[in-house]
Amino acid sequence: MSDLELLTQSLARSVKHWRAVRGFTLDVLAARAGVSRGMLIQIEQARTNPSLGTVVKIGDALGISITTLLDYEKGPNVHIVPAEQAVRLWHTEAGSYNRLLAGTEAPGPLEMWDWRLMPGESSPSDPHPAGTTELLHVTAGELTLTVDGVEHRVPAGASVHFEANVPHTYGNTGDAPMEMVMAVSVPPVS
Repeated sequence: MSDLELLTQSLARSVKHWRAVRGFTLDVLAARAGVSRGMLIQIEQARTNPSLGTVVKIGDALGISITTLLDYEKGPNVHIVPAEQAVRLWHTEAGSYNRLLAGTEAPGPLEMWDWRLMPGESSPSDPHPAGTTELLHVTAGELTLTVDGVEHRVPAGASVHFEANVPHTYGNTGDAPMEMVMAVSVPPVS
């Protein structure tokens, strides 16, 4: 079985599990996540590999991290994620990518990401639930961060944090690769 098939089956199992834990019907989760009921059925039956945006929306609607969506089994208090187990969820032909390095529930989803954007590339993000905060540290190049239509330049060595409940885009308008580490904190579902 391929890694993609294992990931698709884990996601299917986990979405079903967390939807039941939250007491959400398919219709309720679809409405909260802004995805179709049909898409949720396909995900829960492991018949599709949804986009990163769809997985993020489902995680946000359930109030859990992507890491938790990919494996709902609780482990020990200390969990080491070997480098080869970081999950690449998005990439481009030019070499841009993001990797989910680690995540936990504390008390809401908390995730740590590794990003690389090649010159001229960008990655838009839909608004996250109110109270979501993103914290970024640029390690190489310059990030062009657009938050709610306003562009901000973040050079290597600088950090930035913002409320991520509005549309935002990570971009590289420079001529060198941009690399950053990002933490995302989502409030628990009430």
